[in-house]
Amino acid sequence: MLKVCPMPPQADPDMLARLRGVDPTTIGHFRHYGFVDPEIRSVHPGHRITGTAVTVCMPAIDSALLHYVVSRCRPGDVLIIDRLGDRRHACMGGVVAAAMKKSGIAAVILDGLACDFEEIRDLDLPVWCRGEAVLTAKFIGVGGAINIPVSCGGVAVTPGDVVLASTGGVLILPPDEAEIAYCIEKSLSMQAGEPSKLKEIAHGKLIGDLSGANQRIEALLAAQEEEFAKWSK
Repeated sequence: MLKVCPMPPQADPDMLARLRGVDPTTIGHFRHYGFVDPEIRSVHPGHRITGTAVTVCMPAIDSALLHYVVSRCRPGDVLIIDRLGDRRHACMGGVVAAAMKKSGIAAVILDGLACDFEEIRDLDLPVWCRGEAVLTAKFIGVGGAINIPVSCGGVAVTPGDVVLASTGGVLILPPDEAEIAYCIEKSLSMQAGEPSKLKEIAHGKLIGDLSGANQRIEALLAAQEEEFAKWSK
């Protein structure tokens, strides 16, 4: 069975440009969900991308729907591919990557395998996936869906979600502008403070004093000893 839903609205380009200045790792200091399984890795380092999620799910042996969705994608879209648990078949390689690059797709986040990594690198197409395979999917058309909620690396992805990906990994954010604005401003503020922290560490400041961890752990230890003392009487 095939299902094709409308393309989602694209995220505001100015917001995406600001988000691109954020390291996903910084958001990882204060946010706990939306982070894709770290086994889904960048095919080649050096990229940091943002874009609007366009989703596709396909059964293991079939890649026909991928060709179809590429023809519908707009410049700046990030293609999120759910392979429905398949870990044997590569659903994309050099030719498909060339078509994606030509269409203006910003990146591909593939919960599965690809092939022709050298060609993908030569094309400079940002791709994140679980690894490389020589057994490929076939052009069959047995089923799948475009622009429905999917799972990617343990994260629920809805068409229109905002994607932030770097060499370190992939983060999926809801398109709520207030929530994204919070992530951007808090992250940029944290990143701006890092040089001064590095300078203090270089001059002998203890990281536990800088972060407040020393004070917190000592307080917890003191409270723990007090609690133990009650039971020892």
